[in-house]
Formats: sequence, C-alpha cells, structure tokens
Amino acid sequence: MEADPMMAEHPNATMLRAVYADLSTIGRYLDDDVVLHAAERSIAGMTATHHGRQAVLDKELALIRATEGTLVMDVEQVCANDHFGAVTGRLRAHRQGRRIAMPFCGLWRFRDGRILEHWENAYDAAALGAFLSGDLDAASPWLTADAQAGE
Repeated sequence: MEADPMMAEHPNATMLRAVYADLSTIGRYLDDDVVLHAAERSIAGMTATHHGRQAVLDKELALIRATEGTLVMDVEQVCANDHFGAVTGRLRAHRQGRRIAMPFCGLWRFRDGRILEHWENAYDAAALGAFLSGDLDAASPWLTADAQAGE
C-alpha cells in the first residue's frame, strides 16, 4: 500500500531518522538539560545516566569510537509525536575482526522540538557492553566473523 502524500512525517520522527543515520550529529538536537539512560545502565560499574548536552554527546561519540567508527543503526520503525518517540531496529558494528548485530529500541522524550530524554535499549545490554569493552567471548551469541559483514 502506498503512503498517503498528505500524511507528512512528524518533525520529531524526521529528527530521529537523522540522528540514527549519523549518531555524531545528535548534539544538534539535544536540549541543554538532556538526560541519557545508557543501554548498559544495569551493568555493575557502568555509568547509568548522563546529564547535559556535552555529557550525552561525549557518551555517544565514545560509542562510535569503541566500534572504531563502524556502528550502524539500521532503523526499522519510527513513531514520534510532540512528546515521545520510539525507534526500533538493529545495531551493527565491527571490532577486532568480529561483528555484532542485535535488535535495539530507542525511546525518546521531547520538549519544544529538542531531545530532552533518551533511553537506550539493546536486546542484550550485557553482551553489547562486553563487545564494547573488548571482551568478545562474553558477547556471544551475537557475534559473527567479519567475513559475514555484508549481511
């Protein structure tokens, strides 16, 4: 079924698509008082929340660096209105000759067209955290060899 051209996408949905297309641009959309609830918030020793524009931007840029710039967020669905947004998809990244891929769901809260709060949700946060810290054995079963990276 074709989309109705009269049904324009909500501006917050468009913003979320831009963020997931290039995570390094997230700073453009953040409220000064933004709070990020990290995917690894339930893992002992990890920072659960990041407060403020610079702290959130730093966290997201660190995520990109941890994946050696290979992080891709394949968006499957975006739903957003003036107040909330939800994005589902699959994250992919490479590290040390291995590849990780797993479902994610990002939940968002907006104020005046700016990101006020974000909850990162990886399907297996412990495995993702292990992958990002270089403990590839603990990241199984989400890992595959780089030879399959074209999937």
